[in-house]
Amino acid sequence: NLNGWLDAANVDLKSFQEQHYKKICKAKLEPVKETIKRLFSMGVWVEITTLIIPGLNDSDRELDQIAAFIASVNLSIPWHISRFHPTFQMTDRPLTPPETIHRAYNLGKKNGLHYVYAGNLWGDETESTFCHDCNQILIKRVGYQIINNQVEHGKCPKCQTSLAGVGLNNI
Repeated sequence: NLNGWLDAANVDLKSFQEQHYKKICKAKLEPVKETIKRLFSMGVWVEITTLIIPGLNDSDRELDQIAAFIASVNLSIPWHISRFHPTFQMTDRPLTPPETIHRAYNLGKKNGLHYVYAGNLWGDETESTFCHDCNQILIKRVGYQIINNQVEHGKCPKCQTSLAGVGLNNI
């Protein structure tokens, strides 16, 4: 039992293809999915990150599968979709286009996810937190900086929708 030992975890869900996990990650997809489900069921605040790599895990089908899986666990699990930069051992792929990040963002929202965030796309509005009920901007971010935080007592100031998160007692 992790209760009292672990409050939050960020899990990388790199793909939704077993073949990708086996070839690129030297791992298996199912244990990652089970870990996400188990952590959430144990009351650990879970956030998921997917690095979107052109030609490897950027199809609408795969991004939709990832978003649908997250939604099947819980709509309040944040999904961080990160822009790939070619470097180190993977220089054969291009930089992820902003359009791909926006497609993933929209697929996450279409699947009902409350919190979807773009990463490595500095200055884009999709870095910020919006109320999942009225779409009011709640936390304005640029990169790693919070520019403005409108959250009041764990709620949207406009419509009073409760927000999920560590310390808000409503995960």
